[in-house]
Amino acid sequence: MESMDKSLEQFMAVTELGSFVAAAERLLVSQPALTYSIKKLEENLGVRLFERSSRGVRLTAYGETLYKNSLIMRRLYSNALETIERQKSEFEHGISIGTGYSSWTLFLKDFVVAHFRDHPNAPINVSIGNAMRCMDQLWAGDISLFVGHQIQNLVREVDIDFIPLGLAKDGYFVRQDHPLLGQSRRLSDIYAYPTTMAFPPESRQKRLLVDSAVTVPQPDRFGHAFTSNSMRACMDFVRETDSVLIHSDLLADSFTEHGLIQVVIDSGEMQRSWLLGIYVLPERRADPHVRKFIELIRLGASKLDLQTPL
Repeated sequence: MESMDKSLEQFMAVTELGSFVAAAERLLVSQPALTYSIKKLEENLGVRLFERSSRGVRLTAYGETLYKNSLIMRRLYSNALETIERQKSEFEHGISIGTGYSSWTLFLKDFVVAHFRDHPNAPINVSIGNAMRCMDQLWAGDISLFVGHQIQNLVREVDIDFIPLGLAKDGYFVRQDHPLLGQSRRLSDIYAYPTTMAFPPESRQKRLLVDSAVTVPQPDRFGHAFTSNSMRACMDFVRETDSVLIHSDLLADSFTEHGLIQVVIDSGEMQRSWLLGIYVLPERRADPHVRKFIELIRLGASKLDLQTPL
């Protein structure tokens, strides 16, 4: 830490050590230079700060006043430096990102925890939800970027860049001992059972963000037996019923840990796939802060079993 003022730091060192010799050794200056500096300080103030004797130095009444106030100044200066450092950390290293449940579980959680350990004073905000909700927040400026599946037919006003990471397929997950387990199944077999979806898009978000004039399938909450913005609630429901949870197959291992088993699909079936990527405002891509996060997210996603887009 830089000293608040060289002459005051030297004055405090002489006071606290009671000797010009000891103070000069601590400050790594010569004794004559230190003596000259204290003399100049006394001349500037127009008072004597020390009584000198063969046994060392002691403060005069003026010196006592200066020392007491210097202690306050040192503490205030130190507090100011710490506050500024925290502010710098918040500005330079703070995170505000959106993500789906899959990306959070698979790699973003580890990235965020590692970032917190490296920058404990930097604030972190993570919004977990469907791509439509995150897009709404990104467009409003509430988050810097988000990781999610590609949204088809965004309205023209939503000018946002999409950086592809790879393709992920839908997976189908059921409770243990479910009738669908034990052999490969056709999609028609699966949809004969009630289905469950986590984080369905809200109608308001679709009206604001999607061009309804172009008909391209979008995830929807209608037609499902159970939907929720809580993955835990969806897993609880599936464990207690014959419902099938439809979610990214990348989470198969994680769902297994929670008692849900992936249904094996016949090889001839065409499973729906989604392009996973990073959404970011064009004007933010040049920001070194955002650019760094994009590269770290790319690194985390590269460790996943994502298919390369055609």
